[in-house]
Amino acid sequence: MEKRNFVLWFKYLGKEDILLVGGKCANLGELAGKIGVPVPNGFAISAYAYKVFLKKTKADKKIESLLSDIDTTDMKSLENISEKIRDYIEGQSMPVEIEREILKAYQELCKQIGKKDVAVAVRSSATAEDLPGASFAGQQDTFLNITQKNLLKSVKQCWSSLFTPRAIVYRKEKGFSHSDVLISVGVQELIFSQVSGVMFTIEPVSGAKDKIIINASPGLGEAVVSGQVTPDEYAVEKGTFRIIGKHVVKKERQIISNSKGGTKWAAVPQKLQNQPAVSDEAIIRLAQYGVQIENHYGVPQDIEWAIDDRDRIFILQARPETIHGIGGGVKKEERKDFMEQDILVRGIGVSPGQGSGKVKIILDVKNMSSFKQGDILVTEMTTPDWVPAMKIAAAVVTNLGGKTCHAAIVSRELGVPCVVGTENATKVLKDDEIVTVDGQRGLIFKGTIVEKEGEKAQALGAPLDLSAQIVTATKVYVNLSIPEIAKKIAQETNADGVGLLRAEHLMLSIGKHPRLLLEEGGEKVMIDKFANGVGQVAEAFFPRPVVYRFLDFKPDEFLELPGGEKYERKHVGPNPMIGYRGEFRYSKEDDIFRLELKAIRQAREKMGFTNIWVMVPFVRTLEVFRKTVKIMQEEGLDHRIDRSFQLWIMVEVPSAVFMIEEFCKEGIDGVSFGTNDLTMLVLGVDRNDTSVQEIYDERNLGVLRAIAYTMAVCKKYGVTTSICGQAPSVYPDYLEFMIRCGATSISVNPDTVVSSRRSIAMVEQKIQMEKALGLVSKPKIAKIPFEEVFFWRHVEE
Repeated sequence: MEKRNFVLWFKYLGKEDILLVGGKCANLGELAGKIGVPVPNGFAISAYAYKVFLKKTKADKKIESLLSDIDTTDMKSLENISEKIRDYIEGQSMPVEIEREILKAYQELCKQIGKKDVAVAVRSSATAEDLPGASFAGQQDTFLNITQKNLLKSVKQCWSSLFTPRAIVYRKEKGFSHSDVLISVGVQELIFSQVSGVMFTIEPVSGAKDKIIINASPGLGEAVVSGQVTPDEYAVEKGTFRIIGKHVVKKERQIISNSKGGTKWAAVPQKLQNQPAVSDEAIIRLAQYGVQIENHYGVPQDIEWAIDDRDRIFILQARPETIHGIGGGVKKEERKDFMEQDILVRGIGVSPGQGSGKVKIILDVKNMSSFKQGDILVTEMTTPDWVPAMKIAAAVVTNLGGKTCHAAIVSRELGVPCVVGTENATKVLKDDEIVTVDGQRGLIFKGTIVEKEGEKAQALGAPLDLSAQIVTATKVYVNLSIPEIAKKIAQETNADGVGLLRAEHLMLSIGKHPRLLLEEGGEKVMIDKFANGVGQVAEAFFPRPVVYRFLDFKPDEFLELPGGEKYERKHVGPNPMIGYRGEFRYSKEDDIFRLELKAIRQAREKMGFTNIWVMVPFVRTLEVFRKTVKIMQEEGLDHRIDRSFQLWIMVEVPSAVFMIEEFCKEGIDGVSFGTNDLTMLVLGVDRNDTSVQEIYDERNLGVLRAIAYTMAVCKKYGVTTSICGQAPSVYPDYLEFMIRCGATSISVNPDTVVSSRRSIAMVEQKIQMEKALGLVSKPKIAKIPFEEVFFWRHVEE
């Protein structure tokens, strides 16, 4: 994938392209090209185009100046600064080369569809969007029914929507730096929906994983996702695809496309108002698509969809469900302190927990500045524009909306109790009235919660972590890239440490090729940035270990950084995956490697975080490994002398498997399997090449034998073994395979830490029971008996 293109078509994109085109567009590419579900045709205007726009118009300097001293709790000031930034961005002329590429791509889209002036949806796609733990739901703008005459204007409006008040507050809440989040824009054929909505492959409030919840309403999906209507709700049993529940509401209005461009409200025909919006056949087909998408990603999904006038289903967007995936679906305890006669209003509970306070009825977002911390926000609808008030609210209540509207998603992320779809809360409740909102049951009571003696309500922002109550012999580590969210992840997952701290985000946050940085005398910038970033993670998890993996950009990935064209072009070979990377690069460019080592030493010694360990990626040969260790020793990092310091290697290359005994004799402390690269190199398959993708399988016998043999040798030498690939999260039998082979830890993404700990506990208990009862177990992985994996046991001397 070309990193410096202004336009990239969806069909060539995948989930690994988030840094190029943001979460939304990357997932659209994944949906269309790799999962095979129906997605409307379109293209992405890259984050690189936005960066060029900022630089050429000097908007980056203006934004930095305006945001330097912003106080996100001062709503009037926040709105004023947001307006200034947006006006400035939208008032700039788009560079001619970007404008030309966008219009050229639009004309090609028209040609492919066979229409002269195709109506499109113009959708924002932030580079930190749709990540586990932070959906950024509705934080940037979308424009529907756009044609060529207003396409460029809509693109600039999407760019400027990166600085709405709600987006500025949300980034701060989630620990993202404003300068680190870029924005791409998706331009996609508009589906003239007869009906549309949102689907969760998990029950979004209780976290039940055996249900699929579908919300649906006539017209375009904007009405459902923004919370401006109360939709139908259908529940489907995941295993059988049996419809197990329907809640059909009266649907009086819908959003449709306007013949003059844009959208408008229209009445739903009388005969359709009380009918289910979707047929049973379509409900089941939607659920099947949902499971297909969830199985591909390995985590529950939040999916937008539409059905056109020919009854064709289209998937418009998919992203990870951000609450129960990370928090383990913990259900908060319901309180029974109130009687039936105390109920003032009933609605749909969309965010668990209870909150008490004074009612504050606000019907216009412009009056939000009068809202005070601890008030109960009561309004007509909960759109993402209300996030600054939701953040300080004791609870949120609305007349309209459903479980899957964007504001419901955000309220769950904020940990604020929320009830939507009450129909009449703004009329029944009174300003300054004291009420209690139960976000689990969807009820609003008169009066306040009185805590019983010795009882204290749990902080809503820190859900109870059941994993803390589960003890496992196998350590459960977490994979991380972004230091700013480390504290939150440490608190929410209770992980035993960080098994993979990627360095690449730190380099991207500096925004330059390291060689250019050195040329400009920026050595201290890199050392301080890396030391502070790694230190931030180490502090969040202290004294639990943090395994930092040294920089492992492939040459084509380094190329996209400023200075990359000058310094990296010569290194980009025919296959960057097996090219100039990993430990080999450190021995050739030790001056850059030494800056990383200085940063680690600074974080360990000056900052006092002795829980930082290191890991060398893409280890190929003993000779190069020894050179790498020698450089480390010269920089004062010696794992053989310092007992608090560990050196791990990544096992991704078959040579590391065959020579694992020699590496163990070199005194390594641990190995971690990168199953993606190891599988590709064992099988000789590029998993991104669709023509051979079907034979890419992490459970292939050859891959399993490589892992099992490596662990057997490591066990002999007392070397820690771990895995940082996604296989144990995706395949339950992979987890059992790793544990039976003697893995001492696994490292998984934040959203699967709690569920992985539960699964590990079950496997360990199963093995203990077998030993206690003298049972002979014959476990299998992917139908392969374990004895076939341990091939070397049967090789004659």
